[in-house]
Amino acid sequence: MPLVLMEMLYSSFRFDCLHSMNDRMNTKLIFHVIIVRFGKFCRVPGSDDVSLRTTHCGVCFADVAWTRNKLGNSVYPLVPGHEIVGIVTEVGSAVTRYKVGDHVVVGTYIDSCRECEYCNDRQEVNCVNGGTLTFNGVDKDGTVTKGGYSSYIVVHERYCYRIPENYPLASAAPLLCAGITVYSPMIRHKMNRPGKTLGVIGLGGLGHMAVKFGKAFGLHVTVFSTSASKENEALSLLGAGRFVLSSDNEQMKLCCPVLVGFPSEIKVLPHNLLLGMRTIAGSVTGGTKDTQDMIDFCAAHEIYPNIEVIPIQYINEALDRMIKRDIKYRFVIDIESSLK
Repeated sequence: MPLVLMEMLYSSFRFDCLHSMNDRMNTKLIFHVIIVRFGKFCRVPGSDDVSLRTTHCGVCFADVAWTRNKLGNSVYPLVPGHEIVGIVTEVGSAVTRYKVGDHVVVGTYIDSCRECEYCNDRQEVNCVNGGTLTFNGVDKDGTVTKGGYSSYIVVHERYCYRIPENYPLASAAPLLCAGITVYSPMIRHKMNRPGKTLGVIGLGGLGHMAVKFGKAFGLHVTVFSTSASKENEALSLLGAGRFVLSSDNEQMKLCCPVLVGFPSEIKVLPHNLLLGMRTIAGSVTGGTKDTQDMIDFCAAHEIYPNIEVIPIQYINEALDRMIKRDIKYRFVIDIESSLK
């Protein structure tokens, strides 16, 4: 059965100023001040915690949504970033998995209940009692979490992951959201077996990683796009086996779409699912087991995201370019060199 991964953004959003601000010029100025002044806020390390010095942080579309309060729940001052790469500077007395100097990464959540069926199955991202988001979440001490646009972060050892020594730090950042978001459903739907067919709709940060994983798994990869201009990009740059315009209705009759983005809504006619016993599924990022497995897989197969490394001072321009989809395919902030 073919699997189709659909990367969709917040299609109904209008990207204007922060809801708490009155004009866009002030938004950009205040955002820079927040990064510098509040970037070091995090809780005191506990016995099970690991403290990291941040070296890099990937830029996700979630950073656009929350810095501009598009979900209506942003808490300011807000420090975004949930594709965090760092070096361990301190470990708690009960930490057994890491030591000072280790290269590690942190993803979209930093805690969960650790008691529900999902947590017990190491699918903590689906925690029944709600996980703690890496930024704009509420930590166990009651403080609002701050993300990777900062110089360090404190995380329970369960929710950070080891980077193999041979893997470039900057390249590791996008794996923690863009990478795991497509890797996890591929594993769940057994799409790591050679010879199967994978369709990818949307050739952005997530979509380009889906193509890379598909090739590494030995799949027949087809990229679907509304734009014919994407054909050379899909076939020559990323090495997909086939390109199809999504306006071709016959070739869009696929069996198991998996939504991995956040469109404003999805409209499906019941008969399109009933006839042919088709299904549609959803997926966010992934649990701790899948995440570490994905990192190790990328290192073993030399899978690297296509990135553009930027200084923190360029972040407003980068967010604007993300809105315009003017990036191939992920920005990564060099925190260590530019945030001092």
